[in-house]
Amino acid sequence: MKTYKNLYPQLTSFANLEQAWCKARKGKRGKLAVAAFEFNAEGELFQLQRELQEKTYQPGPYRSFLIHDPKKRKISAAPFRDRVVHHALI
Repeated sequence: MKTYKNLYPQLTSFANLEQAWCKARKGKRGKLAVAAFEFNAEGELFQLQRELQEKTYQPGPYRSFLIHDPKKRKISAAPFRDRVVHHALI
């Protein structure tokens, strides 16, 4: 049975974070937050890796908005760098 100790290095590996970034940006490359992350993607990924490895990573504030498709609903969206972490986890 694998333990969290064995999985954490895989989660925080640069290769995993890079793959997660590619998945997180799919279909969203026209968004400002994605473009800003992509402008310095390598540096952003190394920073994210460092924060995860040092266990100092803090999720950012969610952005809430309403949609009307087909009924009115409130959506809360995570910041893009948090979406990269979400993809890294899966």
